[in-house]
Amino acid sequence: MTDKTLISGAANRDSLGPDAMRWTPEPEQPAVSVADVFGEVIHGYSRARAIADGVLVAVGEDIAREAGFGFPVALTAAAWADCVAWTDEDNRQTYQDEEGRLWDVLWMTRYAIRRSDGGPSCTVELFRVPRDGESEEGERTWLLATCGPGDDMEPVITISLPGED
Repeated sequence: MTDKTLISGAANRDSLGPDAMRWTPEPEQPAVSVADVFGEVIHGYSRARAIADGVLVAVGEDIAREAGFGFPVALTAAAWADCVAWTDEDNRQTYQDEEGRLWDVLWMTRYAIRRSDGGPSCTVELFRVPRDGESEEGERTWLLATCGPGDDMEPVITISLPGED
């Protein structure tokens, strides 16, 4: 191809009429709401209400960010009781504290998410010392990390025991 052909091709494109590239917007479609599809909400239970009721335990923004989370994180009360909660009475055989146990849960959750297939949930495997006052060794347990919409449709992470809703 010669320079003359390139120039004449460019000239032909530039010589298109003013209507050649006119864009015609498509007619607006009416918005469909969730209520249009499923009907009115009978009862709603917000994440904020679940935290206020103690059903969920919110993780502090600072520690969540330090562990690598960019979204709000909360644990179900049952997951918190099993893997994080710790009192001085639990320190008869081994010394631990809630802050360290929470860090372990967050770190292993982040690790599991990074290794997952990118779906909305993943299984978290970790070892934790049971709160029986007798155990010294960690026992394997599993948690479920789920990313879903928060109260304002923002992404949030909820860590629960397997089988919890």
